[in-house]
Amino acid sequence: MKLRDVAVLSLIGVGCLGIASAGEDRPIRIGITQIVEHPALDATRKGFLDDLDEHGFPSGKRVDYDHKNAQNNRAVSGQIARKFVGDRLDLILAISTPSAQDAAAATKEIPIFFSAVTDPVSAGLVKALDSPGGNLSGTTDRSPTARQVDLILEILPPVKRLGTIFNPGEVNSVISVKELEDETAKRGIMLLKAPATSSSAVKMAAESLVGKVEAIHVPTDNTVVLAIESVVRVCQENKIPLFAADVDSVTRGAVAALAVDYYQLGRQTGAMARKVLEGRIKVSELPVEHQKELLLHLNPGQAAKMGVNLSDAIVRKASKIVP
Repeated sequence: MKLRDVAVLSLIGVGCLGIASAGEDRPIRIGITQIVEHPALDATRKGFLDDLDEHGFPSGKRVDYDHKNAQNNRAVSGQIARKFVGDRLDLILAISTPSAQDAAAATKEIPIFFSAVTDPVSAGLVKALDSPGGNLSGTTDRSPTARQVDLILEILPPVKRLGTIFNPGEVNSVISVKELEDETAKRGIMLLKAPATSSSAVKMAAESLVGKVEAIHVPTDNTVVLAIESVVRVCQENKIPLFAADVDSVTRGAVAALAVDYYQLGRQTGAMARKVLEGRIKVSELPVEHQKELLLHLNPGQAAKMGVNLSDAIVRKASKIVP
């Protein structure tokens, strides 16, 4: 069988033989596109790789990976997606909403699995969570916003003014902030929004909230998380507790986060991809999955620097205490 014929079969095989069967004469080729490097997205990628490696798809033997990082540049992200299509890869893993949107725009044939995507329907990736249709499915990291606000109130009962920093150009962030606005309104909390369209603007956005808010919450925003240390410094200097929507930001200086485990989310996405690689199901028939188990990470040291004492009751609930 010629290599060209194998490549054609690998695409058709999503609903028939499966990519693994169609590609027996060569390693399966998987492209990984990631909008930017930060711990949450990196953990997602590692989880995906580990799951496939441990379940019959070892890297370098049965699978060849092409990993590209767009460094938070949408033009580059689009170029990466088009390169993957031109290379006629067998499957694409798109980590983050922007990466998934660019991959979806580049091909309607190659199976795409997304991860760390907040709202796949609003992002235009799938028709419905339970019935995606098309060539995409994957996992969502949609934040448990109501529970995150409850956590803030448990740690800071009197808070009445909450700030948030986000990139209005990221659809995932816009959705998260709208949910945060709805949840804070229910509790009589005023939400002040500080936009930052680039990572270099994040520090200025944080400073704009000083003297106006009693705490700051950062959503799963790639632009802001990339520069989270600048927000941490502003919060330390002004005794403003910082809360995050991803647990890795707690290690980097936030007080607390109630969020998904991105490594496990990556493994969950890998398990979904294996079903398609093995020819058990079409990607269009795989419902989008979410993570039921959440992690609570706390950083008592940072809390003290930001003027907060974490109660014993809160500490006992923690999945992890960051030293």
